[in-house]
Amino acid sequence: MTTPDAVITRPATAPAGVRRISQRDLNWALAEGWRDFTAMRGEILFLALFYPVLGFMAAALAADERILPLFFPLVAGLSVMGPAVASGFYEMARRREAGLNSNWRHFLDPLKGHSGGALVVLTLFLLALFGAWLAVAWLIYAATIGVYGPMDAAEFFRRLFTTPEGWTMIAVGNLAGFGFAVVTLVFSVASFPMVVDRPTGAGAAIRTSIRVAMTNPVTLATWGVRVAGLLVLGSLPFFIGLAVVLPWLGYATWHLYTRMVER
Repeated sequence: MTTPDAVITRPATAPAGVRRISQRDLNWALAEGWRDFTAMRGEILFLALFYPVLGFMAAALAADERILPLFFPLVAGLSVMGPAVASGFYEMARRREAGLNSNWRHFLDPLKGHSGGALVVLTLFLLALFGAWLAVAWLIYAATIGVYGPMDAAEFFRRLFTTPEGWTMIAVGNLAGFGFAVVTLVFSVASFPMVVDRPTGAGAAIRTSIRVAMTNPVTLATWGVRVAGLLVLGSLPFFIGLAVVLPWLGYATWHLYTRMVER
């Protein structure tokens, strides 16, 4: 005979439930993320140095004629790795939500607990995606202005903005970048917060993230546009603004996750 507990208890292997969200939820998540940011600003000292350094490193690489065509893909592709970097912010927001100590010392906690293995798998997936994006960007360059051979920065930008090959490179490159951004959003919007929140495998977290995207395609597309806009603003000048934008988006994504996935 079936007991009442057996009726209401969900097996540990059952898929997590997902919810429909609205634009109001996006506004709420951003507002909550900003509250978290203003309450927990210890990590800003690290980020304020880390991201300008990345910008200068990319600029230094671009000084090499062989690397110059990958400058913009390198900069744009950093957003592909954003969800992995933001895992520490998810943990801090989770702890603050639970009334626990949430200072910067807990930033790396997800790697130490039940989340560690799944986070590594998810991060390796994003690294593979990042590598694929760079490979595609190079192929687009090679098929367009790359046919003219090596060139210095001045000649590169002249051909990029004044020749049909350059316009083709910009158009096709942006389309390819958009495709990679969509894949990143679909696979990561719920998966990284989920493995920080509960013991679960990377595969189950990715499947949940895909179901969230399928349930809320228009709302998540709007979220992606907002994230992209904030990342562009944060990259000016020399990535310094990301010291504010990345923690804010990390906290906000955590709060959006709590609305998208049943806990």
